Amino acid sequence: MQTPLIIGHRGASAVAPENTLAAFGQALTDGADGVEFDVRLSQDEVPVVIHDRDLRRTGLTNAKVSDLSARELGAIDVGKWFNLRYPSMSREEYEGATIPTLEEVLRFFDKTKRVLYVEMKTDKTNAHKLATEVVRCIREHDFTHYAVVESFALEAVAEVKRLAPEIMTAALFERKLSRPAPSADTMLEEAIACGASEIALHHTLARKRCVEKALQRGLRVAVWTVDESRWIKRAAALGINALITNDPAKMRASLDDFCAR
Repeated sequence: MQTPLIIGHRGASAVAPENTLAAFGQALTDGADGVEFDVRLSQDEVPVVIHDRDLRRTGLTNAKVSDLSARELGAIDVGKWFNLRYPSMSREEYEGATIPTLEEVLRFFDKTKRVLYVEMKTDKTNAHKLATEVVRCIREHDFTHYAVVESFALEAVAEVKRLAPEIMTAALFERKLSRPAPSADTMLEEAIACGASEIALHHTLARKRCVEKALQRGLRVAVWTVDESRWIKRAAALGINALITNDPAKMRASLDDFCAR
């Protein structure tokens, strides 16, 4: 029986400020097999680790990521917001947490190699440049056997595969309220067309038939974002490779309990 990898969504984002080295370190402490995080290009075309297009939510400022250099972004406090929003989990050291570059994250994990799901946040205008920079960083820091590069922008996934066939890639899919959920066949065809090694599904799309079809087509399956213990048993039964969770500590405890039965 295959048990799923526990992957911290933006680190241990349930208990630490997302996409920071503090959240990644906490995920390791909590027993995660790896982490998932987002990368965008700064104004000077450096891959930086942040989810949103702007800094209103996590940086408490109206600036856009694309308008600032990596150095300027690295000076912005993206931990204070977490302490303000979640006072029961606030820590003094969270204030002053900054936006790391992709290279800084890879250096952080250099001595303790873990699985890294690197989500490219991009559109068609900068997909090639972001894919190129992500591949360069992964190769230079010797993470080709640990990284899974993913995106909703499947043209960016295809570009990574073209540039570096040895790097694992994943096609991301979600359910949008504005239109019907994509069918299993449609998702699988699109994933295969862009050369993906894996399909990363929003949990509402991870039905048994879809997972089974993906495995039959040679695609691994990751599911996001799940914090409920019941997903451990479901993942093991279906052969899901990875569960991406905000709360690695809870899911690791659930996995250990499941394996002990």
